[in-house]
Amino acid sequence: MISAVSIEGLGVARGDRPLITGFNLALEAGEAVALAGRNGAGKTSLLRAIAGLIRPSGGRVVFRSGDAEIPPEDAIARDAHLIGHQDGLKLSRSAWDEVLFQVLWSGGTAASARSACARLGLTNLLGLQVRKLSAGQRRRLALARLAASPRSLWLLDEPLAPLDRDQRAVVGELMAEHLAGGGLILAAAHDPLPVTARPVEIGG
Repeated sequence: MISAVSIEGLGVARGDRPLITGFNLALEAGEAVALAGRNGAGKTSLLRAIAGLIRPSGGRVVFRSGDAEIPPEDAIARDAHLIGHQDGLKLSRSAWDEVLFQVLWSGGTAASARSACARLGLTNLLGLQVRKLSAGQRRRLALARLAASPRSLWLLDEPLAPLDRDQRAVVGELMAEHLAGGGLILAAAHDPLPVTARPVEIGG
């Protein structure tokens, strides 16, 4: 289980253009950090670099469990979960088949998947194809997959964008429970997160 993340001198580039240089951040168990900054500052690219989806141009990301360092590939594969702008859902599957497949793959159970779907008001929609869900419903399905999986590091890119006030409150409850259990949250967000979070500006 990841209990701390240290980002040390990280650089991220888009093509030949540097987006972020020399970025440092320490994130501990039970803590949330909200990344702020203008569009194009590199918030999404930073999350993708931490998740191992793009190669940093410099620096490194260190994952720890207690005092032990975890190899990045193991930490990412076993204990990190990214939700990006795209929800990463297969449109042709039913909502239930899709969330169940992804929760089981991430180490969760059918029971945890059903519980998370109920918390997010999805129970009556689970028989529909994902393609028939609205943007807000798809985001809730992606968040149900997140909440039902036993992964300590949540990397979230604008997680609240398509959600209404009541749905944001539920997500806030899930985030608070995750942090209380020793989880970590690193989120790029224009809107304030529904939990106490340390603000970090990207791009000055």
